[in-house]
Amino acid sequence: MSSTKTKTLSQAEARIRRRRITQLVVRYAVLIIVGFFMLYPLVWMVGATFKTNSEIFTTMNPIPTKPTTQGYIDAMNNYGGQINIFRALLNTYSYVIPEVILTVISSVLTAYGFARFKFKGHNIFFALMMAMLFLPQVVLNVPQFLLYNKFGWVGSPLYLALIVPTAFATETYFIFMLVQFLRNIPKDLEEAAEIDGCNVVQTLVKIIVPMLMPAIVSCALFKFMWSSNDFLGPLLYVKTPAKYPATIFVKLSMDSDAGFNWNRVLATSLISIAPNIVVFFLAQNQFVEGISAGGVKG
Repeated sequence: MSSTKTKTLSQAEARIRRRRITQLVVRYAVLIIVGFFMLYPLVWMVGATFKTNSEIFTTMNPIPTKPTTQGYIDAMNNYGGQINIFRALLNTYSYVIPEVILTVISSVLTAYGFARFKFKGHNIFFALMMAMLFLPQVVLNVPQFLLYNKFGWVGSPLYLALIVPTAFATETYFIFMLVQFLRNIPKDLEEAAEIDGCNVVQTLVKIIVPMLMPAIVSCALFKFMWSSNDFLGPLLYVKTPAKYPATIFVKLSMDSDAGFNWNRVLATSLISIAPNIVVFFLAQNQFVEGISAGGVKG
């Protein structure tokens, strides 16, 4: 009797084990298929930079049959004056990095103010700020251009029209995201810091910011990507070809008069996005934690 029961249990365990293995195989198969379709365009793009125009349009195989580096050689050429892809990248990050720093600082300060302090008109100001999420940027372009033109920021070699506004917490999404994190951080920690003699600024810097770090990294990464890929902003406010960023340089590299050498265009595009890919992979752990976590459990 006991042997029959043991045999039945072992059979049940074997069925459960087989079911789990089947589910695992199906799960990984789906992930591999989805991952293939997501990564294939990037893999094809890398391979196409080593192809000729004729081969690019005749095969979907990402591996070139007759590899050539002419696309990368042509990508180093100057367009629009004394500017090449590396100069364009330097121009890009000369305003992207200050934008990221100022955005993070202003967003943290604003979020901390809304999350921890009650002041007259608190709810009204917060509602107005949230309403800005639904205001398209295209609506603001004309009045912003007129205002910045009066300030003399349009065409500034220091990219003032792009950098200065980020010091005033213009990214509502980041503020909302940080406020949600702050609401889940126990106030007891700040009260303990106050008892230890910390003022508001010291509490923010020493207690709050370290706990917000995953969210801050997520905000910085989003802003880095958005600013690096911004085309309309530099197009409106940058007037000197030598100061063009990578987004405009890629467009300049498309010579419609002589025809498109697509390996050159793709090589230029790949070089321009390479730093973004590197930064994302370096910060991916903090980024995922910042997106998925809801704060600190107290």
